[in-house]
Amino acid sequence: MLDIARARIDLLTVFQAGLARVDGRECVKETLKTLQGNISLVAIGKAAQAMTQGAVDVLGHRVVDGLVISKPGHLDLDWLASKGLKGLQGGHPVPNASSLVAGEELVRYIEALPQDRQMVFLISGGASSLVERLRECVDLAHLQRINSWLLGSGLPIDAMNRVRKSISCIKGGGLINTLGGRPARVLLISDVPGDDPAVIGSGLLVPQQAAADDLQDLQLPDWLLECLPEPTDPAVEGLTHIQVDIVASLRMAREAAAEKARELGYVVSVYHAHIGGDVEVVGRRLAYELRDAWPGLYIWGGEPTIKLPEQPGRGGRNQHLALSVAGQIAGNRHVCFLSAGTDGGDGPGEDAGAVVDGATISRGSRASGLDYEVCLLKADSGTFLEASGDLINTGPTGTNVMDLMLGIKL
Repeated sequence: MLDIARARIDLLTVFQAGLARVDGRECVKETLKTLQGNISLVAIGKAAQAMTQGAVDVLGHRVVDGLVISKPGHLDLDWLASKGLKGLQGGHPVPNASSLVAGEELVRYIEALPQDRQMVFLISGGASSLVERLRECVDLAHLQRINSWLLGSGLPIDAMNRVRKSISCIKGGGLINTLGGRPARVLLISDVPGDDPAVIGSGLLVPQQAAADDLQDLQLPDWLLECLPEPTDPAVEGLTHIQVDIVASLRMAREAAAEKARELGYVVSVYHAHIGGDVEVVGRRLAYELRDAWPGLYIWGGEPTIKLPEQPGRGGRNQHLALSVAGQIAGNRHVCFLSAGTDGGDGPGEDAGAVVDGATISRGSRASGLDYEVCLLKADSGTFLEASGDLINTGPTGTNVMDLMLGIKL
């Protein structure tokens, strides 16, 4: 019979296998290997560097120029320059002045290209914050206040992006007319439930289905509604020149994780339903399922939400979920659980998530004197999990397909 120490290592191995399947570099290489002719490249998102490397791997000098936009610490600017590509860093998770600069540079770059130039767009999660061009009635202060509120609101990503589209000139298909009919391949790494291209990166090259989407059902605060401009229907030309493909998704990561778990000898159960909703409710549910489960390895995926207090502490939704589960399995020697962001990030700090077991609460309490329930109330799960020795740090992963949750019952 396996012990918990070995089970924890196996969870990390299975998680890495899931990441490998959705690696941005490899997914782009596979998709673009039949593309002909010279191209201009635009890459935006947390996985922009890896996706760009994949394009250069397969296309080489046929990538004649390009613009690559990501968050600080996610770009190799010297490598990009050596390939004739310009790198820009925008704000994330809250957009900043650099995000607006990136938006202006993006529009200028596309408009200056030859009319017959073929373009490749590589878009991944984070694009909504990293690049922006605002409608006239909104300024940077409004943009930052809106996004800060959205991030702590507990709203799902599709709802947040509906708001973001409403204040943007380039989101919700707003960038399409800038193309001016130039042919474009759009490769997406999906970080949204249902893999809807209109939601990924707030749909830079996917037109809105309805006029500015109705925001009334979101119960937004009055101050935010007052910031929003009047809804409009962006005039979009025919779209036969744009081909959109999703090259990596959470489904692919789950399947690869399951394959690795079976190689390690586990009986595997994969849950395909999206894990969403309040993170503590999710934590109680997953802990209950693991406690009562047959021996084996269990795989979930999704993106739970968390409503933050006014002054949140350290850690994001994955650390919060892991600590919630740890509280429910405290003292249980037969269960361990992992939750981590596939992009390698999880709220403030450099950690991706955590792997916990039945001794996590006692380890953390002894080491820090903290009460884990107080840490949950303060959204400060990372502080407790650092003390218990359970944090996961991967660094930037080159992908972003939401969160993976893995559990083992011995």
